[in-house]
Amino acid sequence: MTYGQVAAVAGAPWAAWEVGQIAHTGPTQLPWQRVVNKNGGLARGYPGGLEGHKQDLAAEGVSVSQDYLVDIERLQWQPPHPNQNSLL
Repeated sequence: MTYGQVAAVAGAPWAAWEVGQIAHTGPTQLPWQRVVNKNGGLARGYPGGLEGHKQDLAAEGVSVSQDYLVDIERLQWQPPHPNQNSLL
């Protein structure tokens, strides 16, 4: 998912930046390694920086380019129903 996508699912589509702040300062038990920017870019603020983010994704079998990008078109989660805007 992207930060904007998480924000939209939470009901605040304008809050992508805030989601990033929560990701980097909030609960660590959530799978934040699976959240990237809208272009598929990894987070500099991730624990361990870009390399730390890349290593955690690689541990899940996700390929990351030398430019620290994932294939967002192929990997981005989409709700199972087109009109779904919630994880509930």
